[in-house]
Amino acid sequence: MIRDWAQLEGRAWGGSNGVAIDRDGKSVWATDRCSPGATPGCLGTKANPVHKFDESGKEIRSFGGGMFVWPHGIHVDRDGNVWVTDARAPAPDDLKKSPQEQNKGSVVVKFSPEGKVLMTLGKPGVRGNPPEALTDPTDVVTDPKNGDVYVAESHMDVTDPNLVGRISVFDKKGKFLRTIGKTGTGPGEFRTPHALEFDSTGRLIVADRHNHRLQILTKEGELLREYDDFGRLSGLAIDKNDVIYTADSESTEKVHPGWLRGIRIGSLKDGKVTMFIPAHKTDSPDGAMGEGIAIDAAGNLYTAEAQLRGVTKYVKN
Repeated sequence: MIRDWAQLEGRAWGGSNGVAIDRDGKSVWATDRCSPGATPGCLGTKANPVHKFDESGKEIRSFGGGMFVWPHGIHVDRDGNVWVTDARAPAPDDLKKSPQEQNKGSVVVKFSPEGKVLMTLGKPGVRGNPPEALTDPTDVVTDPKNGDVYVAESHMDVTDPNLVGRISVFDKKGKFLRTIGKTGTGPGEFRTPHALEFDSTGRLIVADRHNHRLQILTKEGELLREYDDFGRLSGLAIDKNDVIYTADSESTEKVHPGWLRGIRIGSLKDGKVTMFIPAHKTDSPDGAMGEGIAIDAAGNLYTAEAQLRGVTKYVKN
């Protein structure tokens, strides 16, 4: 394990949630929240929160400065474009200090590999329903077959009576198509769908974090099965053999009794966990584990660290 694998040029890391592999199979993309700590965000700074690293962890590109409130999920599509979610809109206190920041947040931005903005889904600074707006989107993934865009919502406080739990689907040009699921604990319902991926057969895999489960759906939203052996999932990655790697950054005795933070590795075929990598040791008895997770073509794992900051690399044996 290489704890501080990736280094930023000229500044320290903010908390990180998103990590993804470039289409070359070896370069790594990650987001960070611009300022130190797990929760502070990018308001009031021009720091770039979207980063690309070579195989050694050297930063080779960054962009997105002045565009985001709280960068979160990141995805690289089949054409090499980079999609980033902004999981918050400015809070009232933020706007008192910086009213000019009102038109930021709660969107999904599509960038070219060089950082040119190609598309924005949602209305910056506004929480709402598609097609006009999104609500604190956590993650985004594109269908490798037709380019449809799947957006997970939302990162609202789970105790909020207006909590949104859904997946909004757009075509590759940004036209709204449909919504999958609703807020709740039942089959096909969500409370903080925190990460999305497709497996090799085209099934949509959802890390339903506050429901402590993995849900497997068709592209149209039909529930196929659910697994509850992977913890309180914040992130997930799937390799070419449909082995799944999940990151549990949230389990504690209070919110998920009997479960440990860490990486769980298993099969999408039967939902069985075959390997566990424990959390980083810290002063807390729960330790710390990254939220986002990705696997490169060589089988190395990467986690985006919200609490400890930066990116950790787990080298394949």
